[in-house]
Amino acid sequence: MPADRLHLVRHGEVHNPDRVLYGRLPNFALSADGRAMAAAAAAHVEGLGRPVTALYASPLQRTRESAAPFAEAFGLEPVIDDRVIEPTNVFEGKRMRRAVLNPANWKHLTDPAIPSWGEPYLEVVERMDAAMTDAWNAAPSGDVVIVSHQLPIWITHLAIAGKPLKHDPRKRRCALSSVTSFERRGDEWREVAYAEPATTAGAVDVGAV
Repeated sequence: MPADRLHLVRHGEVHNPDRVLYGRLPNFALSADGRAMAAAAAAHVEGLGRPVTALYASPLQRTRESAAPFAEAFGLEPVIDDRVIEPTNVFEGKRMRRAVLNPANWKHLTDPAIPSWGEPYLEVVERMDAAMTDAWNAAPSGDVVIVSHQLPIWITHLAIAGKPLKHDPRKRRCALSSVTSFERRGDEWREVAYAEPATTAGAVDVGAV
């Protein structure tokens, strides 16, 4: 039998004193508050009273660290899946507000529907769907947790909801350590819950693509 429910969990706050868009850059670890957020997300899922039988995470440091409380709570070893990683982005390592004011960067902002600054949204949808479907089918039963990133989770939500993939990144409903939950009926996903169990007031959240 496949899984019963799949939870896409965003990582916690990252230590990012320079407030850059970190994307796939290495050595961006969780802050102390970020570790508390990740623990709150794990406690929320544990509090649902549903057995979690599989745990996956993006290979980036912040997601692996955010998966740690789930590993401890459910006695699972996280499986690293490159398909749930943050998308590529030409603005990695830059402060976005400064970057978009530089005329040399305007060529990367010509088509937000794709988007022209990074990995196409449709490609993100396809790799996330493949990872989710494989994880769902591989689980003997129970729930699956995948620790990923804001854009992959939000774009998955839009695709499953049948909404346009083009969107304003400032208006994503995908807070730090949020939990977006799905079930699968036949070949179709449906979203069944969204929760923000962590306290994020005052958090620095400027590193997402």
